[in-house]
Amino acid sequence: MSDSDLAVLENDILRVEVSWRVGGSITSIFHKLIGAQILGCVPWDSVAVPEPGFAARDEQIWLTRYTGGWPLMFPNAGDACVADGLFHGFHGEASVSPWQVCVTPDRIRLTRRFFGVPVRMTRELTLAGDVLCLHETALSDGPSPVRVIWGQHVTFGSDLVAAPVIIETGAQRIVVDDSYDPPANRWLPGATGAWPIIAGKSSPQDLSHPQAPCASLAYLTDFATKFVAIRRIDGAVGAVLSWQGEVYDCLWYWCELGGTSAAPWLGRARLIGLEPCSTWPGRGLTDALKSGARLVELVPGVPMTASIRLHVFQPDGSVKGIDAVGRAQS
Repeated sequence: MSDSDLAVLENDILRVEVSWRVGGSITSIFHKLIGAQILGCVPWDSVAVPEPGFAARDEQIWLTRYTGGWPLMFPNAGDACVADGLFHGFHGEASVSPWQVCVTPDRIRLTRRFFGVPVRMTRELTLAGDVLCLHETALSDGPSPVRVIWGQHVTFGSDLVAAPVIIETGAQRIVVDDSYDPPANRWLPGATGAWPIIAGKSSPQDLSHPQAPCASLAYLTDFATKFVAIRRIDGAVGAVLSWQGEVYDCLWYWCELGGTSAAPWLGRARLIGLEPCSTWPGRGLTDALKSGARLVELVPGVPMTASIRLHVFQPDGSVKGIDAVGRAQS
């Protein structure tokens, strides 16, 4: 990816890079004082051009554009599908399409008028010290309400997962995906439980301590406080995500820790996805419509907003919550 494909936002603490050309994805978040990269990278060379037709027909095609960073999933998330006569690609148009970008000293502003749904979205990234703030506004200008899935594919890795980590959250309930079951899946498909313990295939699993090798997917729900933190046990670096508003109702928890031997993974990835999303399970719009799963409804002329904050820090013990500006509280 060339420098011209990246928009950069930085202050004395954080440097953030955004690929406006492919998905408006956040590809890098680097803490200058700690010297740590917190987003993951895939073990292959991604294609730095948008997907033709703005829709990836399946996961394998989508992965050719995936860097391992932080794409937006909209208006679909999960499986490609046909809904209301329209084909929606894997993880949605937003994640593989170009965005218009405006960079000023204090913010990156991304905009897109979608091809598949009558929606215009604005995304603004700003920094407040060691906190990255992302504010999104979606506005439908179609003739009738539009139902969509809206999610953040936040993928941690690199320096953050270079040593054992612990995950802490305000979620109270876990639901393991009942259809995602690769050979390295340690979690029992369809199992439910109270955070952090879930039934495993051979023994109970503590999801606050992800173990390699692993390839698993679950959903965290019933948030008392809307946050999730991931920190290295050795105290080198940590990150906490928090969100506001009614868009994100759950969190997808995806582990790919050397667990998938098939191409393009080849057992080389160390990624943990902690992904606030409107909808679960992750089988796409058609399945959500059929099953009655929760969706976001965009009413014409009525803007809907979502805000998410990411604090990157050096941990000093467990994370119990967040303060008013999104910083981790011990």
